[in-house]
Amino acid sequence: MRRDARRLTPRKPYDAEYFRRWYHDPARRVITPSAVARKVRLVVGIAEALLERPIRNVLDVGCGEGAWRAHLRRLRPRVRYTGVESSAYAVERFGRSRGIRQGSFGTLDALGLRGPYDLIVVCDVLHYVPDRELAAGFGAIAERLRGVAYLEAYTTADAIEGDRGEWHHRPPEQYRRLLRRARLQAVGMHCYVTGDLADGTAAMERGHP
Repeated sequence: MRRDARRLTPRKPYDAEYFRRWYHDPARRVITPSAVARKVRLVVGIAEALLERPIRNVLDVGCGEGAWRAHLRRLRPRVRYTGVESSAYAVERFGRSRGIRQGSFGTLDALGLRGPYDLIVVCDVLHYVPDRELAAGFGAIAERLRGVAYLEAYTTADAIEGDRGEWHHRPPEQYRRLLRRARLQAVGMHCYVTGDLADGTAAMERGHP
């Protein structure tokens, strides 16, 4: 989560200064590179346990500067990484070198993405996505998923310390309803599966929705 109690102005720019302030400044950033690495190891472990093989490709939606990419490559040097990011700065600065293309959660269907993907990551993004984009985004993810989707979301039921600019305060049931509609089955720790993997999970592995 991006830290600071102050509200930012509407339509905040995701420019170089934004990323410097919230992701690189030790006094302001809410998550360190070592914390990202731990999260990556957790999610990759869950995906590979369910797939019963190493992951081969990853789609990272709302990837920012592509922070997950380096950690994924350390674990799986041959993994194919595709990032999607709305920030013109991030795409111009890192698009070619880190495999990031312009787009957003709600425009995934229009990007010509080649799936299916072993791992789809949507980290610290959903609570900034407008309501009108949620259903389309979840549907596009479900269509392209053959492994695990890491869909990190924080709701009105959570105690939040973070960047509240353009934050959408949603109850848990709103996300659960949309996830059920997309047939994305929760398996814990913000991870979701669909299709054969969902059918093969044990009763006690499955949670909401």
